[in-house]
Amino acid sequence: MSLVICFMKHLPSLKNLFYLVNLHQEQNFNRAAKICHVSQSTLSSGIQNLEEQLGHQLIERDHKSFIFTAIGEEVVLRSRKLLTDVDDLVELVKHQGEPMTGEIRLGCIPTIAPFLLSRVVQHCKEVYPNLTLFLKEDTTDRLVDALGKGELDLLLLALPVDTSGYHSMKVGIDPFKMVVHEDLSDAIHEPIDYQDLPDESIFLLQAEHCITGHAISACQLGESTKINPFAATSLHTLVQMVNCKLGTTFLPQMAIDAGILNNTELTTMAPPSDTPYRDIGLVWRQTSSRILTFRTLGLEIQKLLEQHN
Repeated sequence: MSLVICFMKHLPSLKNLFYLVNLHQEQNFNRAAKICHVSQSTLSSGIQNLEEQLGHQLIERDHKSFIFTAIGEEVVLRSRKLLTDVDDLVELVKHQGEPMTGEIRLGCIPTIAPFLLSRVVQHCKEVYPNLTLFLKEDTTDRLVDALGKGELDLLLLALPVDTSGYHSMKVGIDPFKMVVHEDLSDAIHEPIDYQDLPDESIFLLQAEHCITGHAISACQLGESTKINPFAATSLHTLVQMVNCKLGTTFLPQMAIDAGILNNTELTTMAPPSDTPYRDIGLVWRQTSSRILTFRTLGLEIQKLLEQHN
């Protein structure tokens, strides 16, 4: 028994690992302490205690700055995973037998969030009143990074994306439509041939928005000379540019159904492809214990998408 007690004394506390991870994230003792709801001295001493327990220096300090050592970086990486696993363990026990209760930190991309999330939240309030969704909107790369760090539980994305190391579930499809001003539509003959369009007449979003790649692929847009070098930051900006008769663009059906073309003089046309679309899906960590919760939510989102397709 004494050997077990001795071994336990040398195990690092989750609290100190939490301090270390937040310091690495903030790169500032004062900000990290505020996030951890402790004083700066408490956070500093907790990390020093962690170094003593592990027998290695994790941070190199001087009077005004600090850097993480190589082993410190590795400890942070593993601590994130450990803290996430512990959080998943707590959630597993807390919601045993009641999968549609508790909290879900849901991340969603900007080309889906404004047009679908309000319906998802409202539906969950009606069907699962004990389930609370906390929402974060960001680009795909940043959301996947946050998921890996345990800052989010679940993502609602446009697929395909690189989800190696994660579970994913397709919940529906979202067709693309070509959008053009009514005054210009008569000059565009269907089926559309991109060769008939002026150079630099197709407007798209900035490259970090995955919908740009999905639209180019799904709509078989191989003529780069037709793409305008200006890249918009949102679908609403694209709509305004096309409404000013500057060119055309591609929009997802869910945005059109949500009224993004209201109060404009725009009309939709079928792109030159066989029913182009993007897949919509959920993504979560393979180690998560809430698979039943996520799959159940996925089925509910699937129903909402089917109502508009």
